[in-house]
Amino acid sequence: MDDETTIHGPEQHHKLIVDTTFIAIYQAEDSEQRKAYYHAKSPKNYVFKVRIACEFHHRIAHVSRCYPGNAHDITILRESGLLEHSQEDKKPRGGELTAEDKDFNQSICSARAAIENINQRLKNDAILGNVYRGPYDDIGKITIIAHVVSALCNLQLHKHPIRNHRS
Repeated sequence: MDDETTIHGPEQHHKLIVDTTFIAIYQAEDSEQRKAYYHAKSPKNYVFKVRIACEFHHRIAHVSRCYPGNAHDITILRESGLLEHSQEDKKPRGGELTAEDKDFNQSICSARAAIENINQRLKNDAILGNVYRGPYDDIGKITIIAHVVSALCNLQLHKHPIRNHRS
């Protein structure tokens, strides 16, 4: 990944947890915009979506650009560039996982809460926690806001970690 797609520059050889979070917006006047920003899973129903990736030690490593609410999560993940740096270590059909793979899967399950905690920390900020009132047609602006809030969240996570981790 290049510097434009990460908060802290290129990330190499990290195991990341990814999730999409929502930035609520008001219902648009225009019916085409309503279709573009509608997302049934959001309590506000009209949103921007942004893909967040964090390390197992609760540091935001990547924030995608913002997308309209109707964008599919896999599309956002593909366009983020994160898949280009992943390894596809999947269990073969009818095969068994190694002990190392089982341990890794268990650590993923326990670490999955990390991304949810980070998303909650991002929402604690009034900018992303409330309804965005800026123009919908300037996705670049809301993307910059999401990146800045994520960087500030990383600073807060450094000072006030979600949980202590062992070295």
